[in-house]
Amino acid sequence: MSIRSPEDAHQLAASYIADEDREVLLVLMLNTKNQVVGLHRAHIGSLNASIVHPREVMKCAILNNAASIIVSHQHPSGDPTPSREDIDITKRLAEAGKILGIEVLDHVIVTHTGNHVSLREKGHL
Repeated sequence: MSIRSPEDAHQLAASYIADEDREVLLVLMLNTKNQVVGLHRAHIGSLNASIVHPREVMKCAILNNAASIIVSHQHPSGDPTPSREDIDITKRLAEAGKILGIEVLDHVIVTHTGNHVSLREKGHL
């Protein structure tokens, strides 16, 4: 499967994590043609928080020879509005990716209601 838009990322991620009762961070690992080469649940959080370290996300990307990644997590509340923490971790992941040569293409927040937000589209990447 190729990822060509935030909607593509949303559909794939939502099929894995949208109905979880706690925040789950999913990493979509892509090759140079934006084809998915792997998926990894990097973290399972609480009802309203998922603290993840960039090393956990980048480790799976390196082990899968990913050229780029898209991270996604869900908000069990049904509200996809990004929190300050969501924005901060997105920026930290992008910085880590830049150092390692693994581009963070997007961070997509999904919900069980079908709503989603792309942090790239919101200008946070």
